[in-house]
Amino acid sequence: MENSKELALKIAKLLSEKKGNDIIMLDIEHLTVVADYFVIASAKSSTQVKAMGEHVEEKLSEMGLEPVRREGFSDSRWIILDYGDVVVHIFNDEMRMFYCLERLWEDGNNLTRYEE
Repeated sequence: MENSKELALKIAKLLSEKKGNDIIMLDIEHLTVVADYFVIASAKSSTQVKAMGEHVEEKLSEMGLEPVRREGFSDSRWIILDYGDVVVHIFNDEMRMFYCLERLWEDGNNLTRYEE
């Protein structure tokens, strides 16, 4: 990947391939040093959350990209895959509504909805 925006788009596409819902990319580079982008998606069940996380990990690994950190696979209600400049959040619907990361990080013009 050439840059973090391209990686975020690739991840959004991979999440979409596993039927992720409400996939968004948040450009947070100007808000924090944590990452350049958050990619956030929802799933209907813990099984789907896990499948989406495994799919992203597998496909990026094939490209030579491994997460710096990975969390949440044990209960699969909220999985985090940290690729340095891009952090992936995959939620079940209930956890997404509860934490609503978009509301915490959106500044009015940094949110992009992924649509194929």
